[in-house]
Amino acid sequence: MDRAMAEKHLQQAREHVALGEMHLARQREILAELTHRGADLTEAKRLLTNFEEFQVIHLAHLDRLKAELALPRGAA
Repeated sequence: MDRAMAEKHLQQAREHVALGEMHLARQREILAELTHRGADLTEAKRLLTNFEEFQVIHLAHLDRLKAELALPRGAA
C-alpha cells in the first residue's frame, strides 16, 4: 500500500476507534439505566460485548497501520 493510501486508512481507523469509544460509552449508559430499572440486561450485555470485541479489532488495525507508516519508505 502506498503511503498516501496508508495515511488515509490510518485516519479512517482513528475515526473508527473514536466512534467505537462513543458506542461503548453509550452502551454502558444504557446498561446502567436498564440495571437501575430492573430490566432484562441480556441483549444490552450482548451488544456491549460485541462493541468491545469490535473495538479490540479496530485498535489492532490502528496499531498495524501506525507500524506500517513508521517503517522507512520501501521497507514494507
